[in-house]
Amino acid sequence: MNETETRHTQRGRTETEFAKPGVPVLAGPEGILYDFNYGCRVQVPVDGWHVRMTDLDTFNVLLDEAVEADAVITSRRKYFVRFLLEVFDGQRLVFSHAFDATNRKIRLRMQPLALGDSLAWLPVIDAFREQHQCALYMPLAKHLQPLFLDGYPHLHIATDAELDSRNDAYYATYYLGLLKPFSERDHQPTDPRVSNMQDMMAYLLGVPCEERKPNVVIADKTRTIAERYVCIATQSTAQCKYWNNPRGWPTLIEHLKTLGYRVLCIDRDKQYGKAEHMNTMPEGAEDFTGNRPLQERMSLLHHADFFIGLGSGLSWLAWAAGTPVVMISGFSHPSTEFRTPYRVINFHACNSCFNDTTIEFDTHDFTWCPRRVDKPQPFQCTAVITPEFVMRVVDKLIAERGLAQTF
Repeated sequence: MNETETRHTQRGRTETEFAKPGVPVLAGPEGILYDFNYGCRVQVPVDGWHVRMTDLDTFNVLLDEAVEADAVITSRRKYFVRFLLEVFDGQRLVFSHAFDATNRKIRLRMQPLALGDSLAWLPVIDAFREQHQCALYMPLAKHLQPLFLDGYPHLHIATDAELDSRNDAYYATYYLGLLKPFSERDHQPTDPRVSNMQDMMAYLLGVPCEERKPNVVIADKTRTIAERYVCIATQSTAQCKYWNNPRGWPTLIEHLKTLGYRVLCIDRDKQYGKAEHMNTMPEGAEDFTGNRPLQERMSLLHHADFFIGLGSGLSWLAWAAGTPVVMISGFSHPSTEFRTPYRVINFHACNSCFNDTTIEFDTHDFTWCPRRVDKPQPFQCTAVITPEFVMRVVDKLIAERGLAQTF
């Protein structure tokens, strides 16, 4: 079974071929080479030697066959499996190695992470490092690094280019992402549509599933706004993620103001969208938009009484900052994101298309609305979320947290 090409799409981005790591980099006895840099991999020097790969946790034999000399033999599964690799010359056991990453160098590869993905996945990734006591090399874009460098000192965080320039020999490499087709099982053990954002990564890396809040360190906790305020974020990367009720944001903002709040819009873009779907910062909000450092956003969120947003990165950032989050989303089921008691969804309407296993989310289509594309009222899932509904949730938050007493 020779290594073959596999092509997939991560998070709906342009199709990319997984890196081909060449021959294995670790030396075993009698000319055997092996590693775990694209699944379990082995190269033997003699025709007819027998290779066996076993999952030590499930006790399944995954490969058991005679192989050709100098061919790179790889397991079918590329995500984390605790392999036992054995090589036989007839009845003679030539080599046996059980996966053990203790003090070994492990490399992660992925397409550039969005803000929400990084906040969801970093704590899971660090749990893998801690579980295996390995040296874990994590690629991360420069603008995201300040969120994590202080909170994750044991991770080797650098850009992809910086890690590639090291030319290190890694014991294992894992390819992370929401890989398409979602039904594909060689690189991801479960369908991401049926797991939340953290659990799907936990399954891929073989760590226990649990909600893990990212350990982000807020560099500057100085309060710069004296008045009570809330932060909102109204923009996203697809129209199905927006709050598509035209009365929504203006009515909610007016309600917040009557409660004595300043309302700060902290989106990167004041205006975003395509063609007839152009979304502009709602009237009544104060303009704090702009491509500002994420640490600056964290400082602002730290002193906000709460945050109101969508199923997008700034909601994850507010959650990481410890700010109560009101999340408005209909295209995703509430189990998809982190848990908040202030999650807003209307089950009377079409909803949760992202989690529908008969549909694949198309990140290239800004107007993706698969169930209602030819029907009246596209984006029904959030169009039917009334501002009164969200106002009720906000009032509940204020009451539960005793915020009304401070006005």
